[in-house]
Amino acid sequence: MKIDGTNRVGSVNQYKKAYDSQQLVSKKSGNKKDHVEISTEAKELLGTHGTNDTRQDKIETLKKSVADGTYRVDGRKIAEKLFPFLK
Repeated sequence: MKIDGTNRVGSVNQYKKAYDSQQLVSKKSGNKKDHVEISTEAKELLGTHGTNDTRQDKIETLKKSVADGTYRVDGRKIAEKLFPFLK
């Protein structure tokens, strides 16, 4: 039994051609970068949930209580939050 073409690269060349053509298209279109735009409605919603200073104050208070060792976790509240996911 004779097997020919054990060193074929034809199938690999198909992938290389597709890759090269994709690179050529991306070079022609320039260096496009992803960007995100937040709508004015979303900005309004973000503004109604309190200021950034309030959030920072809460974070600092939590960090201080954790560092002091006075932060306590209520197990019942955790269980109530986890219970819907365990059903």
